[in-house]
Amino acid sequence: MEIRPIKTEQDYNAAIQRIEVLWGATKDTPGGDEMDLLVTLVESYEMKHYPIAPPDPVDAIKFRMEQMDMTKADLIQYLGSQSRVSEVLNRRRKLTLGMIKNLYKGLKIPAEILLA
Repeated sequence: MEIRPIKTEQDYNAAIQRIEVLWGATKDTPGGDEMDLLVTLVESYEMKHYPIAPPDPVDAIKFRMEQMDMTKADLIQYLGSQSRVSEVLNRRRKLTLGMIKNLYKGLKIPAEILLA
């Protein structure tokens, strides 16, 4: 198969189908090399045509809380008070720079997500 840039949805679908055929090809073989190239082209096309928006800061906080089995009371040390926790989680108050720093340091939530 001739490998070409993916410019259209038709090109994209053809590349996906070819990747499915090549799936499991051994690395450093012609089939493995072809698959690597196609995957790179598909990823590039997807980033351009199907970008993934960064998560909402509140959703990121809630997700981290779930991961760490935290309660709203556990967030007081990062946000300041129970009422602030409630206001932030209900989207009635924006995060301050101090809150962002605390969440970044304490919960390891990336600052770029919290600043969104």
